[in-house]
Amino acid sequence: MKKVLFGLLVVFGFQTNTMAQSKLPAVEVKTMEFESFNTSEISNDGKPIIVNFWATWCSPCKRELNNISDMYEDWVDETGVKLVAISIDDARNMGKVAPYVNGQSWEYDVYIDPNGDLKRAMGVNNVPHTFLLDGKGNIVWQHNSYSEGDEYELFELVKKLSKGESISK
Repeated sequence: MKKVLFGLLVVFGFQTNTMAQSKLPAVEVKTMEFESFNTSEISNDGKPIIVNFWATWCSPCKRELNNISDMYEDWVDETGVKLVAISIDDARNMGKVAPYVNGQSWEYDVYIDPNGDLKRAMGVNNVPHTFLLDGKGNIVWQHNSYSEGDEYELFELVKKLSKGESISK
C-alpha cells in the first residue's frame, strides 16, 4: 500500500525535470477574443516563463492564479518572469473565461485551449498544472495541483532560473 501511495504522489505531486529539455509545443489556441494564436509565439527575451493550465470551474486553479497575482508585479520586477495562463474550458464554457479574467486584476496573458490540443500535447490530465520554462524555452519543471503557499516555491525556482542557476535537485 505504501508503494502505491508513493507512486501516486510521484505521478500527481511535484514532478521535477520530467520534461527537461522539451519545449512548449506549437499549437493553435484562442485569445480571449476568440482569435487564433500559435503558442510558438510565446517568448520572454531569454527570461523564465510560467505556463499555468486552469479552468473557470476549478477553485484551486483560481486561488493559485489570484495568489500569484498579488505578487506578480514584484516577481516581474525582480526576475522578468512572464506568466501565461491557459484555460482548458471547452467550447461550451469558453465564453466564461473573459468575464472571469476581466473581473480579476491579472496581468497575465490568457489563452483558451477549447479543443484540448495544447493540454494533450503537454500531457496535462488535470488542473491546475504549472510548467516552468527556462530562458531558452526548455520545460525544466512542472507541478500538478495546488496547495496554499506553492507559489512561494515556484518563485524560488523562478529566481534561480533568472540568475542562470540550475533548479535540479
